[in-house]
Amino acid sequence: MKDEWIQALGTMTYGIYVLTSFYKEEINGMIASWVSQVSYDPLLIMVAVHTNRYSHRLIEKSGCLALHVLAREQAELLKRFKGSDPIAKFSSIQWSRGTTGSPVLEDCIAYFEGKIIDKFSPGNHTLFVAEVVNAKVMATGQPLSSLDYNGVYLGKN
Repeated sequence: MKDEWIQALGTMTYGIYVLTSFYKEEINGMIASWVSQVSYDPLLIMVAVHTNRYSHRLIEKSGCLALHVLAREQAELLKRFKGSDPIAKFSSIQWSRGTTGSPVLEDCIAYFEGKIIDKFSPGNHTLFVAEVVNAKVMATGQPLSSLDYNGVYLGKN
């Protein structure tokens, strides 16, 4: 990719979320920033996940996910959920199994649980479209975005 294209991509702004997934007893969480609401009725959200991510495999197997809106003050969670050890990601934080079975973080602004109804693979990421089956506002605050964090995920591993 051309350097100027990479620089241009770096100017785009995104929300920064924690995406959690499961399959049977396996759980994982990762940082997601390519996220969007895609329908109001039914309420659908979309999240892009690189095809080589552990979370990708879990979402494919379970057909479910949970998406968490973080507060600006929660930027320290990014390091935790960028790690590779699923056990360490969830140690010493409060979470429980949600309606879908996905891990739901208790300390977030809001969360959405969804069941996958469609997926697209236009490149090196799968776009999972999920119908929201549960959502809750947990706190107030300003959502964490790429403007609060030094760096934008450009899709390279």
